[in-house]
Amino acid sequence: MRDITNYNLLKHNTFGIEACCDRFVEFCSEAELRSVLPLTSAEGRLLVIGGGSNLLLTGDYHGTVMRSAIKGIQVVAGMDGCHVRCGSGENWDDVVNFCVEQGIYGAENLSFIPGDVGASAVQNIGAYGVEVKDFIERVEAIEISTGEKYTFTNADCQYSYRYSRFKADWRGRFIITYVTYRLSNTFVPKLDYGNIRSALAAKGIIHPTAQQLRQIIIDIRRDKLPDPKVEGNGGSFFMNPVVDRAKYEELATLYPDMPHYAVDAGREKIPAGWMIEQCGWKGRSLGRAGVHNKQALVLVNRGGATGQEIVTLCDTIRRDVKKKFGIDIRPEVNII
Repeated sequence: MRDITNYNLLKHNTFGIEACCDRFVEFCSEAELRSVLPLTSAEGRLLVIGGGSNLLLTGDYHGTVMRSAIKGIQVVAGMDGCHVRCGSGENWDDVVNFCVEQGIYGAENLSFIPGDVGASAVQNIGAYGVEVKDFIERVEAIEISTGEKYTFTNADCQYSYRYSRFKADWRGRFIITYVTYRLSNTFVPKLDYGNIRSALAAKGIIHPTAQQLRQIIIDIRRDKLPDPKVEGNGGSFFMNPVVDRAKYEELATLYPDMPHYAVDAGREKIPAGWMIEQCGWKGRSLGRAGVHNKQALVLVNRGGATGQEIVTLCDTIRRDVKKKFGIDIRPEVNII
C-alpha cells in the first residue's frame, strides 16, 4: 500500500493537469482498503479515481485521493458462458486482450478504452454498439462508512447509457474492489456500428477473427483519438444526447445527412461530435484548450492548460450547440 501526503496527481490524470492532493492512498487488497477507511472517513473529503482517463481536475484537491491497485483475472466456467472476475485495479484493455487470447469473447468492441476495471462498472463504458453493462454479472464493493462488503447484481446497478447508481445515489458511498463479467466461448462479432465493416473491408477481411476485430477497433481509435502522452485529453468529453422522436424528426428535416442511431421506438441518439463540428469547433482552440482536429468529441490540452480553461471551452461549446440545435450536451468526464 502507498500512503503519501501532498501528492502530485499529474501522472493520475490523462489531461496532464498539474494538481496536488493532501493525501494519496493506493491499496492492493480489500484488507488494506478496510485498514485505512476509518481514518480516511474521519478526515473529510474523499475522491476515488481509476486510471484518470475520465477525470478533469480544476485545481488542487484538499482531501484524500484513493486508487485501487487490486489485481488479478480469474476465469470461472459457468452454465451460461465464462465468468471472468477481475480486480478493480486491472487495466481494462489488458482484460480485453487477455480474454481474446484465451478464447473468451464479447468485449472486443471495447478494446483500447483507457481506464481501470473499477471505472468500467461505474461509467458503463461503451463503444461501437457495445456497453459493458451487456456482460457485467456482479460488482463487489466496500462501503466507505462501515467497511462492510456488498455484492451487487447487474440489475442492482441500474445501468443505462453512461450511467450507474455509482454515479448517482451510490456516489461517494462505495469503493469497487472486483467486477465479474459474463462472456462467451462463442465468437459472435458485432460489426454494424460506425466504420467497422469498411475498415475491415479495406484490409480484405470479410469474416474477422476476434483478434482481427480487436485490432481494427484499436486502429480506428488510434487514428481518431490523440495520444494523451502527446496531447493531454480525457477521450470522449461529451455524452451523445438521446432525444425523443419529435425532436429527431425536427432536426432531420433541417439536416437530412445528420447521423443518428436508434435507441428504441421513441428515441434516437445523435452524435455530439457531429453537432460540435457543425458549430465550427473541430480543430479550434480557446487559449490553451482545444478541440481535436480529427474527433470533435475530444477536448485537448494544447500545452499548459488549466482544468478551468478546459471547463471554459466546454461551456462555450455547450452554449453554441444549444443555440444551433436546441440540445444540451452533457460532459461525460468527471469534473472535480
